[in-house]
Amino acid sequence: MKKKGLIKSLNKFKKANGKNGGMKPKARYSSFDYCFNYFQGFKNKKEIASVKNIEKSSLHLGFYLASWGMLRGSSFLLEKSIAYLKDLIIFISNFDKRIWNIDLEYSEEDIEILLKFKRELIKMFASKNNKFSDTLITKIMLGVFGNVPAYDNYFKIFLNDNGFDKTFNKKSLIQINNFYKENRELIYRQARNTKTFDFLSSKKSNLQYTRAKIIDMIGFSYGLNKPKINLK
Repeated sequence: MKKKGLIKSLNKFKKANGKNGGMKPKARYSSFDYCFNYFQGFKNKKEIASVKNIEKSSLHLGFYLASWGMLRGSSFLLEKSIAYLKDLIIFISNFDKRIWNIDLEYSEEDIEILLKFKRELIKMFASKNNKFSDTLITKIMLGVFGNVPAYDNYFKIFLNDNGFDKTFNKKSLIQINNFYKENRELIYRQARNTKTFDFLSSKKSNLQYTRAKIIDMIGFSYGLNKPKINLK
């Protein structure tokens, strides 16, 4: 994908019109901002699961997931209340603290930590009736940590068209890592210059987007503007 195409995809994502509202304080896309701001705002990450904060943590994650399509139709979360997320918040708070500092470019250790999060989450929470898909897992990781793109259908179109593996696995993460390295200057600059919205003021905060989030935006926008195909 040429740099011109990357910029075009980013501009389409950011454009403040259309059914998704673009990047505005009250538009759907900004649900990421408020979720990410909340979780990143804790110096002691274990505090997200404290008695004082666990309900708010669950609500932040739940609304973000709902806003980004994870409580629709066939999703098992549609049949759950916000209380279902309490154990997930506790799991996140107790997980290897190094995961909070991971962003592109990934080291071998980083990739192992990211995939360990997937393995352990599935081991603890997945069942016949509660299936944690790559889409759901990476949506959670993006909203809380900002360290991987979300592997939804739109992003999978981008992966497919670039010859990348469409499963959230080591091969795919290495391919995304290489894509970042090939476009490092552009993606780094976009991350540095893209700030989250502050909930109270609706103005830009001091917290910048991660590089993984910028790639998520590129891929999501690319897939959104392609013919609708199912790549599950």
